[in-house]
Amino acid sequence: MGTERTETNETSGDRRSHGSRPEHLQLVQSRIVTDDVAGMARYYAALIGAHVVVNDYYVEVPTAAQRVALVRMRFSDVEAGSCSPPAGVGVGAVILDFAADDLDEEYARVDALGADWLMGPTLQPWGRRSMMLRDPEGHLINVFEHKEDES
Repeated sequence: MGTERTETNETSGDRRSHGSRPEHLQLVQSRIVTDDVAGMARYYAALIGAHVVVNDYYVEVPTAAQRVALVRMRFSDVEAGSCSPPAGVGVGAVILDFAADDLDEEYARVDALGADWLMGPTLQPWGRRSMMLRDPEGHLINVFEHKEDES
């Protein structure tokens, strides 16, 4: 199997696989679920050589290519049971986060691939719509809706 390079046209923002149609999803970060967000954030910041402000819930460590995010098992403590992680998401899980321009369109497209859904399109308490599934080998994939006013 050959590999395909992906290039972004900086002026138009058009993401295309080399020599083909625009991409549907853009990988923006890898997220690690942990009970020690602050400790893991300090480790990855030191490893990468980045400065981060740590907390006990969620930290993003920037790299040149994408972000490494550390997230607490419970994504939010809004109310008991209101924002617990989907089934099968536990400490040690790695989640690939993809941005999509139209979540509903991507849901239909990915569903047609025979997706193993953990969570269909859902409005999260922090105001972002997202969905979560597993790839054929069980790896976690989160797709969130990219808003046009975000950079």
